[in-house]
Amino acid sequence: MPLALTTVFADVPDPRIETANKLHKLTDILVIATCAVIAGADGWEEIAEYGSYNFV
Repeated sequence: MPLALTTVFADVPDPRIETANKLHKLTDILVIATCAVIAGADGWEEIAEYGSYNFV
């Protein structure tokens, strides 16, 4: 049975520093980036566009 992407990425340690600018969970970022690449995104700008269009 396939695992949900959130489950796959759940145990990845987040190396980011705790600040007020840390607005999103690492798992969410990884899932959005993975979905964007599967959908054909080619680079961070297209991943950001995909994320803002599909998950806002």
